[in-house]
Amino acid sequence: MIKNYIKIAWRNLIRNKFSSLINIVGLAVGMAVAILIGLWIWDELSYNKYYKNYNRIVMVMQHQTLNGNVLTQTSVPMPLGYTLKKDYQSDFKYVVLITPNNEHILSYGDKKLTQLGSYMQPEAPELFTLNMLRGNRQGLTDQSSIMLSDRTAKAIFGNANPMGKVLKIDNKWVVKVTGVYEDMPKNTTFNDVAFIAPWDLYLTTAPWLKTAQTKWGNNSWAVLCVLNPNADIDKVSTKIKDIKLKNLQSINDKVGASFKSALFLYPISRWHLFFEFKNGVNTGGAIQFVWMFAIVGVFVLLLACINFMNMSTAKSEKRAKEVGIRKTVGSLRGQLIWQFFSESLLVTVFGLILSLVLVQVTLPWFNQVADKETSILWGSPVFWLLCIGFSLVTGLIAGSYPALYLSSFNPVKVLKGTFKVGRFAALPRKVLVVLQFTVSIALIIGTIIVFRQVQYTKNRPVGYNRNGLVQIKMKTPVIHDHFMAVRNDLLQTGAISELAESGSPLTNVWSNYSGFEWRGKDPNTQDDFAWIPISPEFGKASGWKIKEGRNFSRVMLTDSAAIILNESAVNFMGLKHPVGEIVTSGKDALHVVGVIKDMVMASPYEPVKPTIFALVTQPEGVMNIRVNPNVSIHEALEKAAAVFKKYDPDSPFDYSFTDNEYAKKFGDEERIGTLSAFFTALAIFISCMGLFGMASFMAEQRTKEIGVRKVLGASVFNLWRLLSKDFVILVIISLLIATPIAYYFMHGWLQNYKYRAEMSWWIFAVTGVGAIIITLCTVSFQSIKAALANPVKSLRSE
Repeated sequence: MIKNYIKIAWRNLIRNKFSSLINIVGLAVGMAVAILIGLWIWDELSYNKYYKNYNRIVMVMQHQTLNGNVLTQTSVPMPLGYTLKKDYQSDFKYVVLITPNNEHILSYGDKKLTQLGSYMQPEAPELFTLNMLRGNRQGLTDQSSIMLSDRTAKAIFGNANPMGKVLKIDNKWVVKVTGVYEDMPKNTTFNDVAFIAPWDLYLTTAPWLKTAQTKWGNNSWAVLCVLNPNADIDKVSTKIKDIKLKNLQSINDKVGASFKSALFLYPISRWHLFFEFKNGVNTGGAIQFVWMFAIVGVFVLLLACINFMNMSTAKSEKRAKEVGIRKTVGSLRGQLIWQFFSESLLVTVFGLILSLVLVQVTLPWFNQVADKETSILWGSPVFWLLCIGFSLVTGLIAGSYPALYLSSFNPVKVLKGTFKVGRFAALPRKVLVVLQFTVSIALIIGTIIVFRQVQYTKNRPVGYNRNGLVQIKMKTPVIHDHFMAVRNDLLQTGAISELAESGSPLTNVWSNYSGFEWRGKDPNTQDDFAWIPISPEFGKASGWKIKEGRNFSRVMLTDSAAIILNESAVNFMGLKHPVGEIVTSGKDALHVVGVIKDMVMASPYEPVKPTIFALVTQPEGVMNIRVNPNVSIHEALEKAAAVFKKYDPDSPFDYSFTDNEYAKKFGDEERIGTLSAFFTALAIFISCMGLFGMASFMAEQRTKEIGVRKVLGASVFNLWRLLSKDFVILVIISLLIATPIAYYFMHGWLQNYKYRAEMSWWIFAVTGVGAIIITLCTVSFQSIKAALANPVKSLRSE
């Protein structure tokens, strides 16, 4: 019986090649989209599961209150780590202090590489359960040791054994390789940690780190822990909540205590998808994109199923006699239902095969756009069970309506020739077409709004000139120590117009300070300023805009106690005439010499933070180069590299363009926008295939009517309008339904951004016009073809 079902199903597919092709390709595209989205979601949901301690790894975070607003951050003071390790051994198996993952120079002989790395306490390899390729997880117990990722070890030593080899960190600290660990996967928080160096070595790299071990007000580090098996995360969070606040109060740090720090433990399972906090409450995060793409995947697959339903029911009249004869010779309705289901399942099998081919072909591009390393799990039984189950469900859903509808025909009426499909027989098909285009139009509107939001934020005035600005992160103090000589040599090349030093790049803020006093300050006001040390040349190099006062000057000795404020700082302080005002920090009195227009240095989606600029007093982290606009970038960088190598031959000349660094801030939104556009395009493609098939069927069904109308004098334009208007009406109905739905959801999405674009009416108008044009282009081929046909051929049988 089953063999017979398959034979008949195959013959029907071959007999109706055009509709079969539309069904198979449509389903294949829909299933390919669903598989791609499924792989993306699986990668997102399995984030950090590489670590065997996944269920017990936590990060110590804190809420701090600033002028009534609760801010949440991951950075905590160094003594917190020591306190947890000493006093809470019953709750934590491991407590590990780690530094931010920063760029450092690794030197081995003549080879010098800039790599991202972190200093960590010795238990870190056990916390992460690193897969050691060489050595063991105790490799950080020696202060002069280092552990390398496999990728980094090969970059430095090739295929040679790196164990015991001696390296230098930042041309200064001599370390020995004591371990090589497997590269952590892309979908882990610490995947880009190229090396791990000992915490004890870190404490020797700067004098201030010794005193930082007892400073409860300096939030510059992260603390990761592994809970003991019997520890409850909520109870432990409650237990440690007030540790920092109590210590600040005990040392009478009134400024620090005023922030009312509340510590809590945050599990690794929520780091990636649920890392957004507003006013101290977790509001989600990237999980919104998981839900969004899951819904998109379901709808795109549904569009493909709708095509199958429409094409099958549209062909019902042609198969009516087949059903009548089968019922007459004894076929039961159940057998007919299974016959139609077998055809549907055969189509889905072909669709699945083609979809896997499409996924394999598009996966490299998809990974590049999505910033993933996903692959088809060919060897996974779970993957195949999901695919097969997925195909069965898809086949049953796609074939359900045709099977139930066609098997219900009355055989007597069919064989007498009195069977009519009824005036409402086409209504379900029209409803499904409306559903198809409602989804497609909603996706188009959403994609336009995502790209518009990104572009709107990109066009936000940043307050300085990004073009021709190059930033170089310093790993050693050499350039700082020879700053004026380096600057003079660069200016003499003619390729560089300015060099300036700063404590933060123009695309980030690395330091914040509080505890300032000024005239008229409300005693209840808490202050928290971005603090950026700069050299006097920074204003010219960055191209910032002076609003009041002046830039710093090297010839004015009093500028050692001078500061420059941005507009946000002036507004926060409530200063009407800021130039000349005195701002105190402890015993230091700082006089304001200038005010600049706000510069967007942190998130482009957020308001600019109040910022104080002061002159550098020690080696800072960034050198900013302004390239002469009359010289090519390539030539300028070659000349700059020569000068830097002259003074610091042991450091690689690693640079980045400020405009590129700024563009990276839009990476997540642009990736989501690109993927949305891709899936939207496929949704439109599937919908258009369905329209094309339906237009072909209608043209074929109305062949004689078109012949009669043509004989009676109807023009090609009139016939085209006749055949096209029904589809246009359906699309207009879809537009009316999709518009409020898209508006509701996208308006909610935009509320996540304080600096956001408005939803203009033209977005919906352009989408509507575009949908109508796409519809007309799709159906016009069949409409015009039918209108141009010779009426003699269509009426010959009459």
